Amino acid sequence: MGKPEDRLVKAPASHDRRPRLMVLEDDPVTRSMIARYFTNDGFDVQEAASAAECRAILRRSAVDLIFADIHLPDANGITLAQEIRAESPVGIIFVTQQDNEVDRVVGLETAGDDYVTKPVNLRELMARSRALLRRRRLDSAPGNRRAIMTFGSYILDLTRRELSVSSGGQIPLTRGEFDLLAALVEAGGRPLYRDFLAEVVSSRPGESDTRTVDTLVSRLRRKLNHQDDGSAMIVTVTGIGYRFGIVVDSA
Repeated sequence: MGKPEDRLVKAPASHDRRPRLMVLEDDPVTRSMIARYFTNDGFDVQEAASAAECRAILRRSAVDLIFADIHLPDANGITLAQEIRAESPVGIIFVTQQDNEVDRVVGLETAGDDYVTKPVNLRELMARSRALLRRRRLDSAPGNRRAIMTFGSYILDLTRRELSVSSGGQIPLTRGEFDLLAALVEAGGRPLYRDFLAEVVSSRPGESDTRTVDTLVSRLRRKLNHQDDGSAMIVTVTGIGYRFGIVVDSA
């Protein structure tokens, strides 16, 4: 193995700051549109119009996620992604033409975590991105460290996937209920779009339904009592989705 400075990709970035994103897209209009949308949502975004620019960025800075256009002017996006994947667990979402099923299948089987089709739906791309980042954050947590969140009298153990009360006893949750609650709790009061939550609770990527989110919220509200001060744990945000309504502490 070469010297550290010879590596294509720097070590994965820390999760204790804004998610770092690279938009690898040769079309300037599409690239600028995606970059602006994600910057406005709190991402640290860098832009690349070619494989050469992508490699240069990765040598000098770490990223958490790459949106990779498959058809680049100086390389095949899938081949480039395989090159990156060999050195880093960075998340990769391919951007493909809607009618090119071969690109989608090959990309997902070799190096990609997910894909979206052009013209890009920005809300869908945001939902898929946050879902992917969340999965990777949980997957990369040290095995000897439990991720525990507390709120009110409740204890949410993200590692063991358990919800309990401080006085003792567990509250049984389905997979979807747990995933939805975990996403809201981790957001720390920030509103989450229903589209994003639908991706979080979907068991199969790309087959999500926002009505499922509403059903799960109703079930969670029945299982989780309101706090003594009357504030709802899961608050409806009109036109957006839901947010967590009380203070959360992490252990």
